[in-house]
Amino acid sequence: MKIAIVKLSALGDIIHAMVVLQFIKKHNPEIIIDWIVEESFRELLESHPDINKVYSVNLKNVKKKRSLTLLLKEFRKIRQFGPYDLIIDLQGLIKSAMIAYWIPSVRTIGFDKQSAREAITSVFYTKTFKYGYSKNIVERNLAIVNFALSSSVSIKEIQYKMPLLYFKKKYLKKNFSHFKKNIILIPGASHISKCYPTEKLAKLSRSIDANYIIVWGNVEEKLLAEEIKSLSPKVNISDKLSLEVLMSLISQADLIIGSDTGPTHMAWALNIPSVTIFGSTPSYRNSYETRINKTIESDSLVNPLKINKNDYSIRDIKVEDLIKISESLL
Repeated sequence: MKIAIVKLSALGDIIHAMVVLQFIKKHNPEIIIDWIVEESFRELLESHPDINKVYSVNLKNVKKKRSLTLLLKEFRKIRQFGPYDLIIDLQGLIKSAMIAYWIPSVRTIGFDKQSAREAITSVFYTKTFKYGYSKNIVERNLAIVNFALSSSVSIKEIQYKMPLLYFKKKYLKKNFSHFKKNIILIPGASHISKCYPTEKLAKLSRSIDANYIIVWGNVEEKLLAEEIKSLSPKVNISDKLSLEVLMSLISQADLIIGSDTGPTHMAWALNIPSVTIFGSTPSYRNSYETRINKTIESDSLVNPLKINKNDYSIRDIKVEDLIKISESLL
């Protein structure tokens, strides 16, 4: 049986979808799995041993340039993928549903109109699955795969998952210490309302005796890193890292601390201790706690369907509480 998974973006969402791979292979080792993803995230998937082929699309570039020519070119390319016995759309957006529809296949399965982020997607599938959009994202992914493959993987198995990110080699641990615990701080996120205050992260770095490395992905995040360093000079700021090097770096750390963003979720995926800080997004949906992966959140009432970019309640989380959790994991 040959199947394709459609999960295009974003970084954290792809990571939370990748957990299904090991359980598909564990219970159906003969299945061949391909994955369709946005070009910018290809590196996250291409070393995974359970994936046969990674196919990439560049719809982000199409949207940026607003080019009908580029869009038609992408869909001509997509038509060459497959054919498949089954396509599972884990994204639930119009763009992912159209890709699933356009690729030659016997069946396409996605969430029904009450369960998908964009209800119209259900018309593109041959069969739909109902599982509330506000429910935990990892459990949603596992549930639809169980439905699609008539399998019965227990949610309890997630707690004993194997690391689910792979990279070609271990990169040298620049700025790592051989004598102290190494903590990676991730101050950035997709929106400032999701970012924990730099002065509180600086206070944490002065309170716990460890070696600190701050990672960043764009100019705004680098400015946050520099703000922390101005308040806590002993912290180290990393170079800009590829996804491959970032995965390797996180896999060798002792603790990851960051907001609800892809690099923080990498720690969960690699079975590395972590604390994820939540304010304007829901921890019950966007994370999966384990013995070594913990969350801390504000008292804000959060709508899982849409982020409130005016909700800055993450700033109210006491740094003392964050320090306490972090110390327990070290």
